[in-house]
Amino acid sequence: MADKGIPNRGPGEARPGERQRFKKLAQAALNADMTVDQVESILVDLGDVLVDMNNTMTGLDGAVDTLDGTLSRLSGTLDKVDSMVGAMGDVVDRLEGVVSRVEALVSIGEAALRPLGAIESAGRSVATRLKILG
Repeated sequence: MADKGIPNRGPGEARPGERQRFKKLAQAALNADMTVDQVESILVDLGDVLVDMNNTMTGLDGAVDTLDGTLSRLSGTLDKVDSMVGAMGDVVDRLEGVVSRVEALVSIGEAALRPLGAIESAGRSVATRLKILG
């Protein structure tokens, strides 16, 4: 190499700017090493979090499957309730028909008993006049 006018120094002697440069490089290497350690620590923690998250997701999948079965049973139950409502409507209609017939029979019975009530009232009036009843 060509001499650039830098005086020869003995072994161990560095140029004035090189010492500062070496310090910066050494500090950068230490910072990079600490950064790598921090990244490794974060990745280890992230691995634990991902394992826990996987367990949670597995539990959530089981809960969703259980919910799906429950919702299917609920849907079946609601279908049965709907069909029962129709059947109950038919029963109510029949009972209303029976009640209407009973009311008609009661009206007929009341109408049939009115003359007897009039006869009873007349008989009481006659008995009272004849002083048979007190």
